[in-house]
Amino acid sequence: MAQLPPPRGPDRVRGGLLDPRQLIRSLPDALRKLNPATLRRKPVMFIVEIGSVFTTVLAMLHPTVFAWLTTGWLWLTVVFANLAEAVAEGRGKAQAETLRRANRATVARRLRGWRPGDGGSGDGRNGDGRGDEEAVPAQLLRPGDIVVVEAGDVIPGDGDVVEGIASVDESAITGESAPVIRESGGDRSAVTGGTKVLSDRIVVRITQKPGESFIDRMIALVEGANRQKTPNEIALNILLAALSIIFLLAVATLQPLAIYSKSVQAFASDTEALTRHGVSGIVLVSLLVCLIPTTIGALLSAIGIAGMDRLIQRNVLATSGRAVEAAGDVNTLLLDKTGTVTLGNRQANEFTPVDDVDEKVLADAAQLSSLADQTPEGRSIVVYAKQRYGLRERQIHCATWVPFRAATRMSGVDLDEDGQVRRIRKGAAGAVLKWVRDNGGHTSDHVATVVDGISASGGTPLVVAEARQDRPARALGVIDLKDVVKTGMRERFDAMRRMGIRTVMITGDNPLTARAIAAEAGVDDFLAEAKPEDKMALIKREQEGGKLVAMTGDGTNDAPALAQADVGVAMNTGTSAAKEAGNMVDLDSDPTKLIEIVEIGKQLLITRGALTTFSIANDIAKYFAIIPAMFVAVYPGLAALDIMRLHSPTSAILSAVIFNALIIVALIPLALRGVRYTPSSAAALLRRNLLVYGLGGIVAPFIGIKLIDLIIQLIPGI
Repeated sequence: MAQLPPPRGPDRVRGGLLDPRQLIRSLPDALRKLNPATLRRKPVMFIVEIGSVFTTVLAMLHPTVFAWLTTGWLWLTVVFANLAEAVAEGRGKAQAETLRRANRATVARRLRGWRPGDGGSGDGRNGDGRGDEEAVPAQLLRPGDIVVVEAGDVIPGDGDVVEGIASVDESAITGESAPVIRESGGDRSAVTGGTKVLSDRIVVRITQKPGESFIDRMIALVEGANRQKTPNEIALNILLAALSIIFLLAVATLQPLAIYSKSVQAFASDTEALTRHGVSGIVLVSLLVCLIPTTIGALLSAIGIAGMDRLIQRNVLATSGRAVEAAGDVNTLLLDKTGTVTLGNRQANEFTPVDDVDEKVLADAAQLSSLADQTPEGRSIVVYAKQRYGLRERQIHCATWVPFRAATRMSGVDLDEDGQVRRIRKGAAGAVLKWVRDNGGHTSDHVATVVDGISASGGTPLVVAEARQDRPARALGVIDLKDVVKTGMRERFDAMRRMGIRTVMITGDNPLTARAIAAEAGVDDFLAEAKPEDKMALIKREQEGGKLVAMTGDGTNDAPALAQADVGVAMNTGTSAAKEAGNMVDLDSDPTKLIEIVEIGKQLLITRGALTTFSIANDIAKYFAIIPAMFVAVYPGLAALDIMRLHSPTSAILSAVIFNALIIVALIPLALRGVRYTPSSAAALLRRNLLVYGLGGIVAPFIGIKLIDLIIQLIPGI
């Protein structure tokens, strides 16, 4: 019978940038944002709203076609600005809706009196671990509570597995249908509330309060409820507010100048209400709105929200917008070698005997010492000995397995062979050779030569040695483990270098191996034989030089370094401590995602800079449309600036106001998608911005305003 395909997880919300349904859904939110208490957080658009209210009053007192059309488009300018933010937030809310399905009410099976090793009850009355439970709503769980979750159950809250191993479906939060393994006692012990256990049974210690779980925070972030303005965004808002005040003062001085020059505007029907001479209030407001940086003021929030959304689309949760911006300014990337730079699963490549040891003797010892080794490296040694030397179907009796320990840096087996104890050890060269000397043996230069040769070529050498009761210990040979560099990594690191980012590979390998891998991958530097404190020291040294540092990690021992780094990306498969310490969580647990995160941060900053350049250039062009139209009758010399040759002063001002509103709508897709990022230097990016968005910002208004003018001149009364 054909197997059904595995169930798919919920699709990420993507949608069109200007999906009509999304626009319609976002329109009520855009109208609600007209509330002055909400809009005052956006100073530029707040000024536009005040001006719109003022022109509405003037249009009601002295109604004309020009007055009402201008007032209507000024209000549309504010609505379009709110619509840009509402569309960005709407996509986040749609994304949050898929997450809420995973956050449904769950009943937890809380264990009372649980102690490690006794499964269920703490009093030992029910040894099968199924008793002494109480059913409680998941909302009542508190940090430290112990719950049991079996196949088919939904995990009631965030926590760490303290007993057992299980297959877990995390598609509710990752969108990936393939199940993952969660087990106690390692760096893959963290579980997320709302995910489902597919097999076996685990005991979980809850680590989060209700309402503060991973999914709760994720929903709040993608909806924008917890979005705080970043330092760069605050600084840009201050700059825009300052520019607006400067233009406000400049426009205010035009009225005395117009009165002094005895200017009377033909379209100013409210002249009697103001002064016999001067510029109408509607014209002054229109001029102010067209000159202040409304374009970037309208799109600034949408750019920031869209940056968070792009991370969510790539299954990365950022706990703050500050982290996204910091990613764009990163100077140094710290990357683990295994799984990031290399494929991670080192494979046995060759057995090299030493000191006249027979090759089959070495292969036999290497396989024996690896039979209980369940790591990918250990399994590859067993398979290599089987395929290369035909070592199959072993019958082993009276064996004592010696597991690998970080303190000894080796593993092995003790065998009873006809009353004689044969001890075999396999592990790091230094540790095994010391074991040989401690057990009465001696080491030859041949071993050191082979080890150095393998390390220099980028491999990982493992020395195999044995000791018997009737003879001293001796080294049998060296296993060459090859770690393959991922395809395309050199090109990606070259791109990082062009961006001015220094890459540092972190590995526990010896310096020779680390140097060879670093050279093959193309990283700028490496840190060999790295311990947790070494990572922390390296980050602090970089930061003392004024640099921003990004790194990835998944274990509890990575938590201090993740907390210290400016951008700390924790793996979703990692421990709760790692996820709490970092300011981003990668739901896919892909260490190479850090490179994409940096690119997204760069794209956010570049988009903001490009649209700021476009907005300011826009204002320059609109100046040439409005000022000559206002004063050319009084000052004929201004005709030299009237290069657009618009139909009339009224059509010139109304065309500029309409263009100012429509350009916001036209740029919403760019703000949400982001300016395409290509790795290059800061100088090259600046030239590109000035050429494309600076020059484009000057040219576009001339074309757009002229086309609008050709249309509105046909309206009666204009």
